[in-house]
Amino acid sequence: MHRDPQVQLLLTGNEIMSGDTVDSNSAMIAQRLADIGLGIYRKVTVGDDRALLCRELRAMAASADVLIVNGGLGPTVDDLTALVLAEAAGVPLQEHPQAVAHLEAWCAQRNIPLDAANRKQAQLPAGSRILDNAVGSAVGFELMLGDCRVMCTPGVPGELRRMLDQIVADLAASLDRPAQRHILRLQTFGLGESNAQQLINDAIPDWPSAVELGFRAGAPQMEIKLSVADAADLPLRAECEQRLRALVGDHIIGEGDTRLAARVLELLSARGATVTTAESCTGGLIASELTRIPGSSQAFHAGFVTYANDIKSSVLGVRKKTLEAHGAVSEPVVREMALGAMERASADYAIAVSGIAGPEGGTADKPVGTVWLAWGSEQDLRTRCLVWPVERTLFQTMIAAAGLDMLRRQLLGLDSEPRYFAQRRAR
Repeated sequence: MHRDPQVQLLLTGNEIMSGDTVDSNSAMIAQRLADIGLGIYRKVTVGDDRALLCRELRAMAASADVLIVNGGLGPTVDDLTALVLAEAAGVPLQEHPQAVAHLEAWCAQRNIPLDAANRKQAQLPAGSRILDNAVGSAVGFELMLGDCRVMCTPGVPGELRRMLDQIVADLAASLDRPAQRHILRLQTFGLGESNAQQLINDAIPDWPSAVELGFRAGAPQMEIKLSVADAADLPLRAECEQRLRALVGDHIIGEGDTRLAARVLELLSARGATVTTAESCTGGLIASELTRIPGSSQAFHAGFVTYANDIKSSVLGVRKKTLEAHGAVSEPVVREMALGAMERASADYAIAVSGIAGPEGGTADKPVGTVWLAWGSEQDLRTRCLVWPVERTLFQTMIAAAGLDMLRRQLLGLDSEPRYFAQRRAR
């Protein structure tokens, strides 16, 4: 009888146990493994305790085909993964030439000396195979422990993300995997899980059981996943996608890992157009989202963070009488912020925001969470007041996304109002 390969995950680190670090790595690993038809059978988190780590590692390896260990590869005394794996396997630690060469290159690139603390990261269990780390100083490594393939990975999310490309490819080539599901991932903004599910229940009550529907909520985007187990059902999945797009297509940003900022830049580049930002309550977050995208300089040349009223006037040309008459959180002010930013950056489009992020500063007329947005061109500048009464950081995240989303909609010629306008309309 066929048995699916069993993959287990061992997370290490006192910072995870204490809650000082939020574990996002296990979700990243699970999502990448799911792409090749593998799931996580068991997950255990252990602090930086040598005896406990060794005991848990041995126990998990005894029942797993693959054990992915995450964390504990660094230069400090509490980074124990190499030591514990060597102890569990009954082999000595040895300085690995390939790991040393990696460290030397890493240090030389940064013009820092290779000291003893960093060199510790080259002490690996004898017989280890290197897993390349394209970003950080600590290489990953793997070793057979009995019949289990133990793969040790860094805890830094950016380093793990790059290393997973190699790991997933290796596992896909070497394991007898279950049938791979055919997955379509759609990125959306402005829909909640329950809201999206209810819309689908009401509009598509005959949703076929062969097409699995899933949701992954996040801030600011939500992923809708359509998957089928059999390639013969791909036409059925395409039909479901078509019906879903007809229902909520204006909220769909794109497929795969598409982000709002990337989609906006793509639309601007297709027009040969540029955008600028004028931000108050979001503190430059919109500009930050745009500049995270490689090649963003083609469509984004400048942004302005004008928090204080006198800076709104001196930098963007917002008239003092406008501020005095209407206050900073008002339609006239965000209009002047957007127009001033476009003039100074010589940009074709602008996104401007001014609001009350809280937790203090609200009034009866303008409660915490109130924000005015402006977006568009000089000839077609649009505005809207919303109330998004959530925690300060989440408020900034969602408002930055809303500004990007409204410009996306305008560039696409979508005239219908998004559903979140009705939900967040100022009373």
